[in-house]
Amino acid sequence: MLDSLLRDEPARIAALHRLEVLDTAVEEPFEKIVTLVRTVLAVPMATVTLVDRDRQWFKAKRGLEVDQTPRSVSFCTHTIQQREPLIVEDTDLDPRFAGTPLVKGPPYIKSYAGVPLRTPEGYNIGSLCAMDTRPRRFSPADVAILSNFANIVCDELELRMIAQVDHLTGALTRRGFNDQADREIARANRYGRRGTLVMLDLDHFKTVNDTHGHAVGDRVLQQVADILRVTLRPSDVFGRLGGEEFAILLPETIGHEATAVIERLRYLIANQSIVLEDGTTIHVTASFGGAPLSSETVSFDTWLKQADTMLYAAKAAGRNCVRVWE
Repeated sequence: MLDSLLRDEPARIAALHRLEVLDTAVEEPFEKIVTLVRTVLAVPMATVTLVDRDRQWFKAKRGLEVDQTPRSVSFCTHTIQQREPLIVEDTDLDPRFAGTPLVKGPPYIKSYAGVPLRTPEGYNIGSLCAMDTRPRRFSPADVAILSNFANIVCDELELRMIAQVDHLTGALTRRGFNDQADREIARANRYGRRGTLVMLDLDHFKTVNDTHGHAVGDRVLQQVADILRVTLRPSDVFGRLGGEEFAILLPETIGHEATAVIERLRYLIANQSIVLEDGTTIHVTASFGGAPLSSETVSFDTWLKQADTMLYAAKAAGRNCVRVWE
């Protein structure tokens, strides 16, 4: 069964993408692991490497300057094709790697040890790697240490996914949404793509909690999340930033098209009846602020500030309306 998983490349790629970790920002747990690997094994280079369709991308790295390389020249492509660690004591003597760019040129890898990073379903999505600029023997103790650290990486990837989902609404958490926004900015910079960031805040939500109780308030939040979930496209992303505040990413959508999407969401929320236990109904409204992703958007904080400014403008205009950054 496991061997068949090694051969199922589309399912492996899907398992990797479900983690939603590619092109995300630096995260301390992974940085600590590569630092420890380099220190404990006394190697100049260590990476947490994720292998995508055509590239290997480094979630964390020490001793390397680049963030990614083509998959065709990577050691990790070979590592993920097996269950046991891949050990290469002298790359110049291994026909798979002798003369390849990463051996003959920077970073001049002369020895390599990599342990596959396996998902709970059994797919190898990458590897934890230790590399040296000289031939060397990796002892059984070295490999055991590297394997233990690889297990920690896998645990962190799973915990990262759990931490990214809000338990009440099923939306992304602030952290998860931030990661998605960072990824969207990176894609825009790489491919010239554009999109819109939307913030929405439920109007007078404190009154709902004070009048009807927090259980009703929770139901309101869940219904709003359901409206977003069924209305938005599969490529759109939404998260709960905190309390009654949500954020939405609309990739490839700007201008009048984005405004139309936001207006539709505003209308659906305002016209949603929420039935209470005693049979009575209540209605809530939301204010929306939008900001397009432009070539001048250097960070998520900048983008969020623009959308937040428009949200406050919508509140000042009387609530239950939309304002978009021009």
